[in-house]
Amino acid sequence: MMRALLWRRVGLSAFLCLVLTAGSDGRRGLEVEIHSERHDRTLGASVAASGITYSSSEGGTGVGSVDSTTSWSPPACYYAPTHTPEEYRAFWAELSSEFYGAGHLPEDKEALRQSLSDLYGPDGEYPDYNVDRQGEGMFWQAVRNEEHPDRTAQFACEPRTFWVDFGDAPPADVPQVVDIAMLAELAYERIRVPDTVVELNPVGVQTVNLPMWVWLPVGEFGPVSVTASLEGYGLSATTTAAPVGLRVVPGTGDAVVYPGSGECPVDAPAYHGGLVGQEPVCGVTYLRSTGEGGVYSLSASLRWEITWEGSDGSGGTLPDGVFETTYDLTVDEVQTVVR
Repeated sequence: MMRALLWRRVGLSAFLCLVLTAGSDGRRGLEVEIHSERHDRTLGASVAASGITYSSSEGGTGVGSVDSTTSWSPPACYYAPTHTPEEYRAFWAELSSEFYGAGHLPEDKEALRQSLSDLYGPDGEYPDYNVDRQGEGMFWQAVRNEEHPDRTAQFACEPRTFWVDFGDAPPADVPQVVDIAMLAELAYERIRVPDTVVELNPVGVQTVNLPMWVWLPVGEFGPVSVTASLEGYGLSATTTAAPVGLRVVPGTGDAVVYPGSGECPVDAPAYHGGLVGQEPVCGVTYLRSTGEGGVYSLSASLRWEITWEGSDGSGGTLPDGVFETTYDLTVDEVQTVVR
């Protein structure tokens, strides 16, 4: 449940809202929201950073993120630890000072003072922002995933603040609270893989009706892992992407692909002289030239299988990811003169 303390126009196109949030479990928090035609700003409710830490395997230094092969996406918003007591006290000291120093109405300033006192004063729910419990836990709030494509969904988590002791499990009655399975999803979002670089033979300009072999460079692609951890809470999940298949699309219907499905094994062999005359394990034969100045855009998509393992022994799979690279190819037609 959320109760508005005030909702007031503070400009020709802006409104200020102070809200006292309370969930069914009684946990409360004070938030300040500023809405305008140019931007929405929620202070103390949605933040860009959290207490989640991320670490990558040695192979996790790629340049691109993988795209899910389904409509699944990582969470747009969630609840996670955001401030230690000292950080939270400093946060509100800065925010309230800014608020009091601005041209807001006296009753608005008094509403904020009273609300801060009710929650963080000597008799509040978190006296002096729990500073005497520094090192024992953290304040949790809604975290907005600013990388998520759905901006509306980023604001779907209601503003709320609650405290969780280190070593305690996050409250299960709070929807979208971070747990091990969600850590796996957030780690997925941070996986970076190499460009899908393929090798071709023949190299350069292709020839009509001449098979072109396609393969991945040996040793360039291997499993990539990212671990997401909640420091102090003993929760972590490691998400791993492993290359499992290469899909080749020639960029024109006037072509034959090998194999017929276009799905190549990741260990398709490199071309060598002993394979002359053989059908490619992975490749394309173009049946028509590109014409003067034309190209065919061949795409090579590497599919990555995604699995995860949690610190409590749990685990599972997430939707496969893909990373695609496109190559512009010129195809010539060899002219034969018959005498």
